[in-house]
Amino acid sequence: MMSPVAQSVDSRAETVSSDARKVLIVDDVEEARWVLSTLMRQAGHTPLLAVDGKQALALIESDAPDLVLLDVGLPDMDGFEVLSWAKMRDKGIPVIMITGSGSVGDATRAMRAGAYDYVAKPFSNEDMLLTVRHALEEKGLRRQPRQLHERRRSTSSLEALMGSSAAIQSVVHHVAQVAPTDFSVLITGETGSGKELVAQAIHAESLRSGKPLVVLDCGSIPETLIESELFGHEKGSFTGAHQAQAGAFELAHGGAIFLDEIGNLPLAMQGKLLRALETRRIHRVGGTKERAVDFRVIAATNVDLNAAVETGLFRRDLYHRLAEFSICVPPLRERKEDLSYLVHRTLNAANGELGRQITNLSEAAWKILMCYDWPGNVRELRNQLRRAVLLSDESDLILEATSFVMLDIDDSLVIPVSAARSNARRAPEFEDVSNFLASALEKVSSGQADLSLRDLVRDMAMQFERLILLESLKINAGNKAKVARSLSIDYKTLHTKLRVCGITSDSPTHSCTQTNGATQTTSVHSVGVGKIS
Repeated sequence: MMSPVAQSVDSRAETVSSDARKVLIVDDVEEARWVLSTLMRQAGHTPLLAVDGKQALALIESDAPDLVLLDVGLPDMDGFEVLSWAKMRDKGIPVIMITGSGSVGDATRAMRAGAYDYVAKPFSNEDMLLTVRHALEEKGLRRQPRQLHERRRSTSSLEALMGSSAAIQSVVHHVAQVAPTDFSVLITGETGSGKELVAQAIHAESLRSGKPLVVLDCGSIPETLIESELFGHEKGSFTGAHQAQAGAFELAHGGAIFLDEIGNLPLAMQGKLLRALETRRIHRVGGTKERAVDFRVIAATNVDLNAAVETGLFRRDLYHRLAEFSICVPPLRERKEDLSYLVHRTLNAANGELGRQITNLSEAAWKILMCYDWPGNVRELRNQLRRAVLLSDESDLILEATSFVMLDIDDSLVIPVSAARSNARRAPEFEDVSNFLASALEKVSSGQADLSLRDLVRDMAMQFERLILLESLKINAGNKAKVARSLSIDYKTLHTKLRVCGITSDSPTHSCTQTNGATQTTSVHSVGVGKIS
């Protein structure tokens, strides 16, 4: 019997390979832990298991996992409490939240609290493995200084990556102004908005473009290692320092250094960084020799540094040293005119990666994407689209509204699958499953069927589920809590199903009675059976 938590673990998972990493799995359901731990082992990782929040916190402290798969519903504490604590200890640890109910509120809350991504149960193995792989790859890049030569961004390629809205045109204009100078630049913007792309474009247009741009994420490196990563160390200067190593500033000599998430830099390190910026000289950890370095500094933050200065969490003199020129990258919700371009760009990339042929979204799906405020910005948009493409069938050309039911939007924006299709593939809505089946069979027999077998079966299942929900609402006088209990489903899952089926407080409910051996269907407006709440 297939697991209710995930699709059965199969040999396809064994094709995913990577360097072994420690993955902490936090779930109070034994079956869920078994499925996830098996997937992680097949992917070459080492699973660590926790049954509750307290055990998870202890393992994060003692074992320093590379990634956390965290269930929202834990027996002793809220999963978001664990997320918050993990991020306080190590801001760079990727946490993938797992929601058992498909709650849109949980999804949005996870992104805003710093989660890398979220996955709803039941999940597909491919989806989970792909999300884990990308999270670990991104963490691997951000955990050490990177010298970027090939990935240079000019202002023209910046438009190709981010869009051509007026807001992005303003960013491009500022980049063109400051790039040829040696000004220090502070880039501000929300997580996932594209701050590193802007930094790359500045460097590409600068006089230092022939030298590397070294990227260092100040939020992903433990406080005990940040000085070594910035300034380097000599052999034997601390446990594990088996050989001398240059730091980010030395690697950036002649070029530029990009200090991402500078607001997370420990206060004790801010003074040492300020001295390096003012003197252009550094000392390696454990060394006595002073080294001259020539660099340009570009920094980025997703926090309000002015507020941090006022509260004493960030040095005022360092702030002014970094912010000789400031560029604000607007969030995606403020430049929705770029959405169409970004969607098609991501779909093309996902098709190539996953072997699909998605060309567009349905009208209803577009409405959902346009109304959502994208708290995770372009990164969240990319993750949502890649997941939808991954879970689509190989023959699909269009992504439907049901591909985005996890997004936190108004219920009225999601309409039934049959109504969400384009006019060329639209199937009429029926009040009764038997009427739908009779009409479909009549079209098939006459050769006039305008839907594929898969579409017909899917519409049939949708109509059948809708009828059951409506009847259950009538029996329980519109009380959703009672409906959820009677159908043995989670209350939040019921809300999602009602939304997907297009059932609102104004929807009619149905009653089926037997009359002389034949089934007679009657409609009773929901007002007559109580308000659906």
